[in-house]
Formats: sequence, C-alpha cells, structure tokens
Amino acid sequence: MSSSDPNQNAAPETASPNSPNTDERIQRQSAFKRALIRPELGSICGVILVFSFFLMVAGDSGMFSPSGAMNWTVVSAQFAIIAVGACLLMIAGEFDLSVGSMIGFSGIVIAMMSVTWGYPMWVAILTAFAVSMAIGWLNGYIVVKTGLPSFIVTLAFLYILRGLTIFLSIATTNKTIIGGIREKAEGDWLAQLFGGKVFTGLFQWLGDQGLIEVFKGGSRKGQPIVDGIPMLVIWAIILVIFGHYLLTKTRFGNWIYASGGDAQAARYVGVPVDRVKILMFMFTAFCATVFATCQVMEFGSAAADRGVLKEFEAIISVVIGGALLTGGYGSVIGAALGALIFGVVQQGLFFANVESSLFRVFLGAILLLAVILNTYIRRMITGER
Repeated sequence: MSSSDPNQNAAPETASPNSPNTDERIQRQSAFKRALIRPELGSICGVILVFSFFLMVAGDSGMFSPSGAMNWTVVSAQFAIIAVGACLLMIAGEFDLSVGSMIGFSGIVIAMMSVTWGYPMWVAILTAFAVSMAIGWLNGYIVVKTGLPSFIVTLAFLYILRGLTIFLSIATTNKTIIGGIREKAEGDWLAQLFGGKVFTGLFQWLGDQGLIEVFKGGSRKGQPIVDGIPMLVIWAIILVIFGHYLLTKTRFGNWIYASGGDAQAARYVGVPVDRVKILMFMFTAFCATVFATCQVMEFGSAAADRGVLKEFEAIISVVIGGALLTGGYGSVIGAALGALIFGVVQQGLFFANVESSLFRVFLGAILLLAVILNTYIRRMITGER
C-alpha cells in the first residue's frame, strides 16, 4: 500500500526519512524539497500574503479591530466546517457536489419539524442529522457499487435535494422561508450547542477592564461590542482538530490516504476501501448539517435556497490547502487555512471598499494557481514529467 502523503510513505515500523524502507524518491530529495511537498505550505504562504496585503490596504478601516476580526473569523469558520468534510473525502479520492443543497435541505428539515409540525427542537436537529447522513451513505453506496464517478452521482443529488427542499417547503408552508426557529429553540438543550455564544462572561470582564471596545451609549452601554465567541466558530475548531487527528494519528487516516492514492493496491493489503469512502460521504453530510444547524439558529429561519455554491467554495478551500484533485494527498490544516484565506479576502474587500463581485474573480484565480502548484508538487512526488 502506498500513500501520496510524504509522512505516510514509510513502513509502520519506521518514520525517519532516511529509513531503508522509505520511498527512495523522498530519500533523494533535499530538505528544501521535502518541505516544499508539505500540503500546508501553499496555504501558509497564502495566509501570510493575504494578511500582509489587507494590513496595508485596510489596516485603518477597522478590519483588525475586535469586531472586524470577529466578522472574518465567523466567515472563515463557515468555510472551514464544510471544508473539513470535503478535505477528507477528496483525500479518499471522491467529490461531493451536493454539499450546498444538503445545507438548504437540512435547514428546511429542522424548520418543518420544529415550527410546522411542532416537534421539540432537539428531535428536529437529530432528525436532520440522521436524514442527511443517510443521504450521504446513499451517495457513497451508489458510487462504490456502480463505479460511477462521484462527480456525476453527487451532481444528481445536488439537483434532487435542491428541488426536494423547495417542494417540501412550499407544500407544507406555501413559502420558501420558514421563520420562528429562534422561539422554538429557546431553552432547548441541543440547540444551545449550535446557537448562541460562549465565554460571554470573559468578554464582559475584558470590556469592564477597558481591554476591548464597549458601547458608549444607548441600551447596551457598557456592554462589549464583541460579547462572545459564536458556536459556529467553536464547531469549526472542533472539526478541524478532529479531522487533523483522524488523518494523521490513526490507522483510519492511513486508510483514507490509501483509498485515494491507489484503491486497488489498498484492497490487496486489506484496507476496506468501500467502507472508508462511504463513511467519508457520511462525514461530509454531517459537516454540512452542522453548518446548516448553526446557520438556522443564527438567523432564526431556514430558506430553501441557502447553501448555493457552498460545495465549490469547500472544494476550493481544500485545493488551496494543498489537496490533489486526484486524491491520496492533502491536509485538514491546509484546508482550514484555505478557509481562513477565503474569510479574510471576502471581508477584506468590504473593508477596503472594493467591489464585492471581485471576490469571485479571486476564487477563480486562486483555484487555478493552486491546481497548477499542486500538479507540480504531484509530479515532484511521483517523478512524472
């Protein structure tokens, strides 16, 4: 079994790059080249460049004040949540283009069950997770059993879920936006894990000590402008840590790399490739539902058109983070840094008074550059010309 991650090329008994069991292509490389093939390198350089640029052009606009920093942190966390699932799935050699539709679908399921049908919010949330992960299982099952490209299968589910979401919403409520979620979630034990903020007492203390900015007047006088960390950010941190640990510290992480690197060779040495791929589709659906649940708790409503293009933004974050489109190589930390780049650029353009439509131009340009760089790195690793 082989893996495209440089740290996975050694046999389990050895970890040193000078070990005789290590791929000799890695042994021949200089320390500089070994550093160059780390999947996170490009995203680390990107973060440095993006922060340096906006410090120069938007440093005086409040972008890096506590409230400004919280804005781009929240946006980055949104990208990061779905990027973690997309990253593990791409390393396993597959894509899921239904992520965006899954976000809208899960939100409508929560709203219908809690607001329209009157179930407790915790039941609605658990049902949304169960249904979405079942759809993720179905995606994976169809892919591994038919041999069809995951691109085609999940593209079909992109349209199926989007159409089903709109149909269910209109059929039950005669509208595509369902409100009243915040009232239904009030006091619910599970909803608190997805809505609201944590460390509010700490931020109030910081405000009282004059360490962070507070409101000077009005009904909120004396309260900190940034009064806590949203649960969406906490979920992003949890998922990044979990994904990184799973990928780098467990046998299952080796299986993910092997399934995407050379599935047939992995099967020969006993890796349950089909099970790995199906579980990664389910985890991607789980991440999409986390995003959807946090979103409906924040807005207090669910909309059938939410999540549009999120699947592509997740994939771009992963590619910026160093993952190969061919699978078998990548990093959750890199994907998280790619999400951070997105969040900083999206909000930075606003603070710099630049036309927001240029954000899409940035996405396309950075995707192209990332693919070119990752292709070069793949050729370095494999010795291709």
